Amino acid sequence: RSRSHTVTTTSSSFTTNLSASSSTLAYDREFLRTLPGLLMVTEIVLGLLVWTLIAGTEYFLYPAFGWVMFVAVFYWVLTLFFLIIYMTMTYTRIPQVPWTTVGLCFNGSAFVLYLIAAIVDASSVTKELDSHNYNSWAASSFFAFVVTSCYAGNTYFSFISWQSRTLQ
Repeated sequence: RSRSHTVTTTSSSFTTNLSASSSTLAYDREFLRTLPGLLMVTEIVLGLLVWTLIAGTEYFLYPAFGWVMFVAVFYWVLTLFFLIIYMTMTYTRIPQVPWTTVGLCFNGSAFVLYLIAAIVDASSVTKELDSHNYNSWAASSFFAFVVTSCYAGNTYFSFISWQSRTLQ
């Protein structure tokens, strides 16, 4: 007996879109030459310095330094993530996301939480606490304030960008 077989093949739009979008991967070299781009790179480099200076000590014995570590590592990872988004121009491929609002909320929250962490870091540094780790904690405190000022600058630029988008 003879059977009839019907085979239906379909093409997935996902694979078509994936191959089309991967061949047009954009890279924005000019972003690093802008002031927000330079601030972001500075935030990444000095933020890394903040948390490595603390991580090299026995910070886990003091809850205040645990908070500073959380803020420093959390915003270091997110800033790296946003740098990749801006460098690869991913924000142009996802127009549903209000990127100016996201940038303003990110930079604003980073500024506020880093300011709190820098104050906590500076107020927790004493020679009596642990003289062995004093220099590392003091240096991390200094760099935390520098990173805070970088996030303040990027918050300003994000606000200007957000305000120009909402006025249009």
